[in-house]
Amino acid sequence: MIRCKPLLGTFVEISIDQDDGPVAIENAFAAIQNVHDLMGFHDPKSELSQINQRAHLEVVEIHPWTAQVIRIAKEVHIESNGLFNCGIGHRLVAAGLLPGHITLSNHELGGIEDIYFLAPDLIKSSRPACLDLGGIAKGFAVDMAVRVLISEGISSGSVNAGGDLRVFGGTSLPIQVRNPETPNEIIEIGSLKDGAIATSSLYFAKRDRQKSHIINPLAQHFSEVHAEVSGSFSILAKECVYADALTKVLALSNNEHHPCFNKFSAQAIRISA
Repeated sequence: MIRCKPLLGTFVEISIDQDDGPVAIENAFAAIQNVHDLMGFHDPKSELSQINQRAHLEVVEIHPWTAQVIRIAKEVHIESNGLFNCGIGHRLVAAGLLPGHITLSNHELGGIEDIYFLAPDLIKSSRPACLDLGGIAKGFAVDMAVRVLISEGISSGSVNAGGDLRVFGGTSLPIQVRNPETPNEIIEIGSLKDGAIATSSLYFAKRDRQKSHIINPLAQHFSEVHAEVSGSFSILAKECVYADALTKVLALSNNEHHPCFNKFSAQAIRISA
C-alpha cells in the first residue's frame, strides 16, 4: 500500500508491505504535519517562529519534539566544529529564500550555540537568533512517521520525503541519487535496508541562478556565506534526522571522513559533478 501527500514543501510518500494499514498511514502523515506545524519557518505562528521572536527576551516553553530536534542540532553543531548551525535563517531571508517575519540586526545574531535549556521543555537564548530547522526537521519528521507506523503494528515499509528516505523492517529499496551534472539522470548506488539516507546538492538552484541554499556558518565574509559546492552529498545513517543534518557537514567540509560521521555511525557518499 502506497500513499502520497504534499507536506514539508515536497511530496511525502509512505509505503507499507501490507494492505490493512490505511489508518496507520494517516496517523504517520499526521505526525509529519505536526512537525511541519511546529517547526515551519514560513508560518509566523509556528513554535519555531515564536522561538525566533521571543527566546532572547523570555523563557519559551516548547513541544518535546521541538526540544528533541534542538538538542540534536546542538549536538551535531558541537561534533561538526560549527559546520552545522541552524542559526542561519537570516542569511536565507536576505537571499529571498525564506520570508522575513522578524527584524533583527544581522551583526547581533547568535546561533544554535546560544540556545540553552532551563528544563526539558523550556529554552532561552543568550542572544537574538534566527533559527531555521529546515536542514534537520524533515529528517526528524520521517523518523516520527516511521515510529508511528511501527507502533501501530506495521512490520516493514518506507517513508520518503523528497529524498529524505528511511526504510524499516524487511523492506529493501534501491538507493537512487540524481546526477549532479544532469539532474534528470538517476544514478543507482546500492540498496538500503533498516536505515536512512539524505542528500544535499544545488542541482537545479545553480541553473536557475539563485543563491545557494547551502550556508557556510563559518564564513568570514558575506560573499562566502552561500557555499557554491559542486556534486551531490549523501549520508547513510540509522535515523533520518542525522542523515539530513550531516549532509550539510559533508557538503561544506568536502571530507567523507569527517570525524563526526563516525560519531553518529554515519557513512558519507560524494558524487562529483
